[in-house]
Amino acid sequence: MKIQQIRNATIVIEYAGYKFLVDPFLAEKGTYPPFSYSIREDRNPLVDLPVSIESLLSNLDAVILTHLHLDHYDDVAKKIIPKDIKMFVQNQEDADIVQKDSFTNVEVLQEDTAFNGIQLVKTTGEHGRGELLKMTGLVCGVVFKHSSEKTLYVAGDTVWYEAIHEVITTYKPDVIVVNGGDNQILQMGSLVMEKDDIYEVYKVAPNVKIISVHMEAVNHWGLSREELKNFVDEKGISDNVFVPEDGDSYTI
Repeated sequence: MKIQQIRNATIVIEYAGYKFLVDPFLAEKGTYPPFSYSIREDRNPLVDLPVSIESLLSNLDAVILTHLHLDHYDDVAKKIIPKDIKMFVQNQEDADIVQKDSFTNVEVLQEDTAFNGIQLVKTTGEHGRGELLKMTGLVCGVVFKHSSEKTLYVAGDTVWYEAIHEVITTYKPDVIVVNGGDNQILQMGSLVMEKDDIYEVYKVAPNVKIISVHMEAVNHWGLSREELKNFVDEKGISDNVFVPEDGDSYTI
């Protein structure tokens, strides 16, 4: 498999001969207003795409939307992604919205979804803790399985909690992609994993390759790449935990 970090939670996965685009956030830098109650007031996204949109769409086989927040599925994605592409979503509510956006090949992920011989397993997530969950709504992750590939777990917008442990022990992924930017709503807490959450992932799966994405791209990020890299070095786990720059890719 090959995993390329694009920007924020947007990644490209080449798996068992097929190309997936996950959580497309494709607008030019500064297109959208800042998210409210955030650490900084810059317009989103904070950085440009590292590759062309044409390259993202070239030979694309499917799109996975873990949920429909703006920084995972934006107006540009709605406009430029081919309307007949295979779109996987987390539930029927999201499917109805995506279909209203004129996409015609939308499927709700299940625990046994099949796509060209690839098993796609929908997993749960918690997009924050406590009162935040009333605001953030449902999210999902996905496990990729195929006889010719290592098992991949894309956790999505979630903090560490027991269900993440269960997914890891059940499916025994070889590679885990976490959204690790510690994005926050002020005075309410983290929306995605911060460095101690990522360390919990490592402790459950010490031999797994962990890739942290969703960093430094929207105005409510709380954990920088530099801070996470320093933390990883201090814990002595830099051989297992990777912190890509936008555009970096890994072949595993």
